[in-house]
Amino acid sequence: MIPVTARRYAEALAEIVLAPNSPVRPEDALSQLRGFVGFFGQTPPLHGVLMNPAVPTARKRAVIRRLGEDIGIATPVRNFLFLLVDHRRIGLLPAMADALEAAIDEHHGVARADISSARPLDAPRASAIEAQLARISGRQIRARYHVEESLLGGVLARVGSTVYDGSVRGALEELRRGLRAGSAGH
Repeated sequence: MIPVTARRYAEALAEIVLAPNSPVRPEDALSQLRGFVGFFGQTPPLHGVLMNPAVPTARKRAVIRRLGEDIGIATPVRNFLFLLVDHRRIGLLPAMADALEAAIDEHHGVARADISSARPLDAPRASAIEAQLARISGRQIRARYHVEESLLGGVLARVGSTVYDGSVRGALEELRRGLRAGSAGH
């Protein structure tokens, strides 16, 4: 679940990069933001400087500016990072990148699906599931896969707030409810 604050900041950036006159394509902005998230998470000195309230904001901005020049971050993304530092929200950056991706997907009519299965799915099975979800939802699907051994078998898919339960566990639960309903009538 993406925190509300992260979603609000990401939606503001999405509005800028999705505008017709944006100097950066939305996909490039997302890639740049994800790249910065990678540096931020894998570079303890960078993380330490940007998260430390004792480091002056001007110093943090200088670090972002320099790193942005080195890795090619577009002005709107750089300004977004400045805003996060100014408002002490840089710690929410990974969640903001996820929220930006969700906002861009929404704008392009792409539905996000979380698909759980008892074992990893092979490519043909995953493609078939995505195609079926696309047919049901009427939208292109961006899927994330998870292994959940408690499912026993089958697949559980969540698209937005809708859950499609094709799992063995779900079928057994449905059977149990049916048997209880049948025995209550006798």
